[in-house]
Amino acid sequence: MNLSQLSESMKAEFQRNQQILSFDEFIKLVQQKPKTYLRGSAQYSADMLDQFGKTVFDRPVDGITAKVVGQEAVQKHIYHTLKAFARQGQNNQLILLHGPNGSAKSTLIAAIMQGLERYSATPEGALYTFSWVFPVDRVVRGSLGIGGDNKKGKELTSYSSLTEDEIMCVIPSELRDHPILLLPESQRANFYQSLDLPKNTDFRIPSRLFQGGLSHRDQMIFQALLNNYHGDYAQVLRHVRVERFFLSRIYRTGLITIEPQMHVDAQYQQLTMNRSLSQLPASLMGINLFSISGDLTDANRGMIDYNDLLKRPIDSYKYLLTACENGKVNVGQSIVQLDSVFIGSSNELQLDAFKEYPDFSSFKGRIELIKVPYLLKLSQEQEVYEPILQSIAGEKPLTPHVSWAIAMWGVLTRLKKPHRERYPTELAGLIDRLTPLDKLKLYDTGEAPEGISNEERKLLKVNLSKILDEYNNVPYYEGRTGASARELKTLLIDAAQNPEFKTLSPLTVAQELRKFVKRTSEYEFLRQDPVDGYHHHEAFIDTLLNEYTTKLDREVRECLGLYDTKQWADFIKKYITHLSALLKKEKIKNTITGGYEEPDQSLLNEFETIVGAPQEQAAKDTFRQNLISQIGAWALENPKEQLDYFKVFPELKQKIEKHFYESQKSLLQKMNTALKLFGTDNEDSTSEGSKLARQTLENMQKKFGYPVEGAREVIGFLMSRKY
Repeated sequence: MNLSQLSESMKAEFQRNQQILSFDEFIKLVQQKPKTYLRGSAQYSADMLDQFGKTVFDRPVDGITAKVVGQEAVQKHIYHTLKAFARQGQNNQLILLHGPNGSAKSTLIAAIMQGLERYSATPEGALYTFSWVFPVDRVVRGSLGIGGDNKKGKELTSYSSLTEDEIMCVIPSELRDHPILLLPESQRANFYQSLDLPKNTDFRIPSRLFQGGLSHRDQMIFQALLNNYHGDYAQVLRHVRVERFFLSRIYRTGLITIEPQMHVDAQYQQLTMNRSLSQLPASLMGINLFSISGDLTDANRGMIDYNDLLKRPIDSYKYLLTACENGKVNVGQSIVQLDSVFIGSSNELQLDAFKEYPDFSSFKGRIELIKVPYLLKLSQEQEVYEPILQSIAGEKPLTPHVSWAIAMWGVLTRLKKPHRERYPTELAGLIDRLTPLDKLKLYDTGEAPEGISNEERKLLKVNLSKILDEYNNVPYYEGRTGASARELKTLLIDAAQNPEFKTLSPLTVAQELRKFVKRTSEYEFLRQDPVDGYHHHEAFIDTLLNEYTTKLDREVRECLGLYDTKQWADFIKKYITHLSALLKKEKIKNTITGGYEEPDQSLLNEFETIVGAPQEQAAKDTFRQNLISQIGAWALENPKEQLDYFKVFPELKQKIEKHFYESQKSLLQKMNTALKLFGTDNEDSTSEGSKLARQTLENMQKKFGYPVEGAREVIGFLMSRKY
């Protein structure tokens, strides 16, 4: 490393970041970009979310694997609350995220704080405060620079650029006050009116920058200097050094998390008279300078997070009523003026208890409650476990679908049975028949249950938002109870160490879940009474294994070359083509001979036998006409999409698939028999079964990423369960 080049590079970056300015230089910056440099903490936080967007929540928090998955509604609610604060010019509420344990409340807040940290390091996110600078006598002779004849001193309009050996003492603004507060309050309004503020926007200069003043200590220094300079304001500003600062959780700069505790969040104490302060000018020596420190002051100009706020005694956070109402807190002999976003978290049990507190109504007006439920979409829940699987994969070979398996069981435990009486009559019966698995698939991909008509599918699709919102406004909302991702991550770690399995697969997960559901004394949700299949957590393990069997069956057949969905789609297409010609009494062109022929009755009969169509002629005619009508209806609803027979006829696909499966049983059994002997002295490598076994294992590795042992393990499970 070339230290000289490094030094030059860091110096250039320092200058580029404009980290040290005089007060006059800062005012010019404000005049150029008033919206950037006159923001309050709420507008600043909202601007950060505007700049970074979804990436704020997509990045791993603090460099580890945890990140926010889903919770888009929560993210929007936080953003709109911040914008409301900005429009009002004051952060007049505490944002309280509430939900069950492990629903990502703390991760959401940590992600926002991490985003603020990054934003403060960008040009658009520059933040400034100031310090008081007092030069040594050789720079400026006389008390506070008055009456000296030093030529350099007379030429200086600011002490901000002095070097260390030219400075006697520096006193930082203890609250990192905004430099604009150095302008007298009576003059600030005139200054703001002179600025070219953005028109037709919701930007508003916060009330703190209109009516607020300096901190107690800064005001005492300011007044002492003003007295000694006989009211010469320009001379006072010579001592101001405007400094850029960067938000940081590690260094407790503007971003603070307070854990549940008993002590006060700020302290007031006399400033230690160290050697530097003992050299202050005589005019300041007679002032009792006090220092205010603690979490509240460290968080000023940023965000303060009250983790598990309601675990603290209520009296310990009563000051938040005043802090949120007018941004002021009494600390010792001083009134501290704050500009912070107050945010916190609480679990539901503590919030329920808090609502019974006599003074809850007083707090409610100062709290913006934002619900953070467990995730209810399988694909989102699955994302939660991918990072931890990568970290534990070295302990044991990993097969596909582990994150899917644990996520499916977790989401199933959180779902609630819909109440038919809350839906229109035409929908009530269908809603009543929804199983937990039906509801899971409906929430995740919009997939309708098997065995329902096309009209019923449409009805479900139109009313999906009603189903999603059914429990939204009740205390025991959907996603309040169930398995926590935090607990399920621990379960995955236990499964990875299970000696009964050579790999970490959904089978290992299922075995760990069977142990887990017996821990009813530890987890309240496991003690829920089943209601029509809902909350039946042990039965959900069988549901999971059934779905896994279907998924695994398709993969094994594809690896054998027996699962060809294109062939099935072509079969449906050919049937519809011949059926349409039959109904229209038209002929079909033979692509080989070029001649026109009658529709193939044997093809029609074969297809209808496979899918179980009615045999009685009138019913068969109705069946055929309904299929043609479904195509017409789908085309009208999806005019820009190419016809997809599987989307139009999902029930036909399932029936054709089942038929092909039944016809291939014997081949699969041959393969399984050979697989048991695979790699042993008894293996007949020339047999059909052995060739199929070798082909299947190779394809499962190449196509799906199965380890050899994992493939053998899950194929054995499939054959024992289905064949």
